[in-house]
Amino acid sequence: MDRYEPLKIEQKWQKIWADTAAFKATEQPGTPKMFLAEMFPYPSGAGLHVGHVRNFTIVDVLTRFYRQQGLNVLRPFGYDTFGLPAENYAIKTGTAPQEITEININNFRKQAKRLGYAIDWSREINTSDPEYYRWTQWCFLQLYKKGLAYQKESYQWWCPVDQTVLANEQVENGHCWRCGHEVEKKKMKQWFFKITEYADELLEEIDNLDWPDKIKTMQRNWIGRSVGAEIDFAIAPDKKFASRPTEGGRHITVFTTRPDTILGATFLVVAPEYPGLEYLLTDDTREKVLAYKFAALKKSEVERQENKEKTGVFTGSYAINPATKEQIPVYVADYVLAGYGTGAIMAVPAYDDRDREFAEKFDLPVVQAELIDRDLYGTPKVTYRMRDWLISRQRYWGCPIPIAYDKDGNPHPIPEDQLPVLIPEVDDYKPDNSGRSALAKATDWLKCQIPVTDEKTGETHLEEMTRETDTLDGYACSSWYLWRYASPHDTAAAWDPEAIKYWEPIDYYVGGDHAVAHLLYIRFWCKFFADEGYLPFREPIKKLLYNGYINAPDGKKMSKSKGNVIDPLDVINDGYGADTLRTYEMFIGPYDQDAAWDPRSVGGVYRFLNRCWNLAFNPAERESLAESGAAVCPKGHKDSARAARSVPEGHTAAPDSAANSTTIRHKTIKKVTEDIHKYNFNTAVAALMEYVNELYKQGASHEDLVVLAKLLKPFAPHLACEMLEHLHATDEWPTWDEKYLTADTVELVIQVNGKLRAKLTVDKAALDDEDQIIALALADDKIQKYTTNGVKKTIFIKRAKLINLVV
Repeated sequence: MDRYEPLKIEQKWQKIWADTAAFKATEQPGTPKMFLAEMFPYPSGAGLHVGHVRNFTIVDVLTRFYRQQGLNVLRPFGYDTFGLPAENYAIKTGTAPQEITEININNFRKQAKRLGYAIDWSREINTSDPEYYRWTQWCFLQLYKKGLAYQKESYQWWCPVDQTVLANEQVENGHCWRCGHEVEKKKMKQWFFKITEYADELLEEIDNLDWPDKIKTMQRNWIGRSVGAEIDFAIAPDKKFASRPTEGGRHITVFTTRPDTILGATFLVVAPEYPGLEYLLTDDTREKVLAYKFAALKKSEVERQENKEKTGVFTGSYAINPATKEQIPVYVADYVLAGYGTGAIMAVPAYDDRDREFAEKFDLPVVQAELIDRDLYGTPKVTYRMRDWLISRQRYWGCPIPIAYDKDGNPHPIPEDQLPVLIPEVDDYKPDNSGRSALAKATDWLKCQIPVTDEKTGETHLEEMTRETDTLDGYACSSWYLWRYASPHDTAAAWDPEAIKYWEPIDYYVGGDHAVAHLLYIRFWCKFFADEGYLPFREPIKKLLYNGYINAPDGKKMSKSKGNVIDPLDVINDGYGADTLRTYEMFIGPYDQDAAWDPRSVGGVYRFLNRCWNLAFNPAERESLAESGAAVCPKGHKDSARAARSVPEGHTAAPDSAANSTTIRHKTIKKVTEDIHKYNFNTAVAALMEYVNELYKQGASHEDLVVLAKLLKPFAPHLACEMLEHLHATDEWPTWDEKYLTADTVELVIQVNGKLRAKLTVDKAALDDEDQIIALALADDKIQKYTTNGVKKTIFIKRAKLINLVV
């Protein structure tokens, strides 16, 4: 080729890599391993976006870097395919989720291959593949056996349009995040995982994680461990009530982290969802309290906590402070959450800002009481902000929960030899009128035969039961996939113990979303399966990298509705190629910070790669460009004349242009190597740009070009491979020699009458010869115009590298 044509080069090398299974990984005992992966994506119909490219390319740069260093590297890929988008599309169009998911996966795979990622495609996984979710169901059953998967009734966000339970983060300003309809709270029997059983260990081990501090802080806050006490406040006996439900006690148990302040407790507050609320109401307060309750249930917990204006209603009841024996009023207010502690608090306005604001609004007393012994009242208690993990979803397109119910409604686990419980085909994907998923419409599928053992005789017989129609939260499917990567085709177990011992835990996990829930859940499952003897480690991730977003050129978030989404394939097909896109996204800024897309810089990176091409393939063109300073763009493009010949503002320059070729080369090797180790991908690319500048100025030897290609390969692998083939070189990572990094020269400052007039570069050895140093200074052209009348005195301070001439 006469010129750099990335699309031709990339097509060539992608075919070579596919034909040779270049990135297939196998266990190699005795060889150091490196296991890297991104948080696997949901394969939407829109395909990859430039945010995916940043995330995936970080993984690929490290993958290729460690491969070039001789490590045995595993970089698999997968798809998180269950969820509402595919189900809603099925409801709208009648297209089976299985069908649209397969189309989307094929599109994602094709796009990822166009980007030249070093993926072991033989390990590709898909969470909606029955061979995968068979083992998700097996994981559920292990938790169920140990009592960590259980059912209970609780209030849940419910979208009447999507007919499904919503998590807190899926409720936005009282509306469903998906369809925008107003949500409501509905009391339902749901399945939960008891993550709180591991709350202490999850919290305590955070300090030891090699994760970004902001993610660790978010994890701590989510767990929210509080140490305090539960204290019983008896309900005042002299109140007349309109009704008394049969359930509920005659006292209110509160949780407090400050039992020592009980003398200052002047009122109680219960959450709108408090189970004993009905018991507290009178004829005068019932209507008002219930209206307040149902209004509060339309708000998310985040909204209730952020609302600065305190609201509430008096229930009509009083409780007795066990320390002061005084009657204090009981209020209901939405700043108290049902899931925290007992759902009831003692309010001490003298010591708590929120309580004081509430007291001031409702004209309640504020008592500055003395503190007492913490242990005088109540029972010591530890509570958590983190709730048990709600896993029930009223969806068709999800992993079926492997449970069936007998005629009395008692749950029974599906036997492991009956797994997977397959998702049946249905004609209508809408939930039924009761809110059950479309699985409830598969009448033949609902019935199953489950072995039951008679407690008296010990004999086993088959009993017809009805399957659970809820499916698992998608987070369950993503809580174990990293271990499946070790042996993705294993039909005998969820993961192979020997493969786990070799590859796991993962060395690098890279993501830009799911900072809290997913990471907590995968840690929870890891600890559980370690306790059960299935894993030899208790933390699943050695190193977590968390990348920033790529925003639109104006800094706003990209979205379809705004019409500002950048399609990575458009960038590639416009002639820039995948190597330009990959390198640009690593060069755009520090990987962990958000960055705005800049079309001009894309062109600059293309020109940089074009200059790399010319150095290796087109010396005549190289010399012409060096003399003219001309910019190069893909055919048909009109871009700015700013060529990538110098390091952009804000990036760290590397080699010294005055140094010789060998010094420059070794400095660049060190700079790029250390930058990649520190995840400073942007400054590594900047160093390569500066290296190319120096090679244009001083000329490039064969060794210079080989080093350039090797250092370039993690970022622009197609071009680098083409260069290495042309140069008849292999790709092992180069090393530097420190002896070339020690400067042989020093710079001296020359002053005349104390003012800086010139600088002088001399050999280090010359510093020991003051006469020679002074002679060189006096011979300098810039100095001679100040010394025409002679020099009265010379001063040379060796340690300061300073010469002062007094005239």
